[in-house]
Amino acid sequence: MASPQLIDVDTWPRHAQFQHYLRSVACTYAMTVELDVTDVVDALAGSTRKTYIAQIWALATVVNRHAEFRMCLAEGGAPATWDVVHPSFTIFNAARETFSSVWTPYDPDFAVFHDAAAALLAEHRETTEFFPQGAPPPNSFDVSSLPWASFTGFTLNIRDGWEHLAPIFTLGRYVQREGRMLLPLAIQIHHAAADGFHTSRLVNELQELFADTSWIG
Repeated sequence: MASPQLIDVDTWPRHAQFQHYLRSVACTYAMTVELDVTDVVDALAGSTRKTYIAQIWALATVVNRHAEFRMCLAEGGAPATWDVVHPSFTIFNAARETFSSVWTPYDPDFAVFHDAAAALLAEHRETTEFFPQGAPPPNSFDVSSLPWASFTGFTLNIRDGWEHLAPIFTLGRYVQREGRMLLPLAIQIHHAAADGFHTSRLVNELQELFADTSWIG
């Protein structure tokens, strides 16, 4: 696996903001939105492909477009970015009422990614291990699903998580409103990595991706 690429702090426009929110006023923030996924749900209704995997792929696609969501701290605490990050996502074992976490290498081809992720879900759906593949790679980000409840607010409280720069996503249960299918999405972001502008852009690009279903094939 390649090492993260150091950011040239002398030319980086956000160096001052990064230092402020990492060291002086360390903070994270959360944003919860509703995304219109009607077109994606309709497109997948007549196929064997899973909407959960489609949601994960869409998140990974937009995350990988932008360096601020691929950030990490290199040795010595220097800011760096990965060339690519991979989604780590949850599987629920209903019999045990526990969840496990697996990860799939990101692929820009949805069909390739879907087949790999679907095989993982099938293989590990009854696992009793928290990380059945072993620890996820350092260039990964977390996606959780709460299909039992919709929500309009969701916040994670992470002890000693001030150096965790990767975004964390939580998906909720669909809400139907005025004939449209809405997906609750909570985003947990470290302010050192991204400002509200960057997170809003991510949300808007996700909505655009869900509105254009040509990638489903």
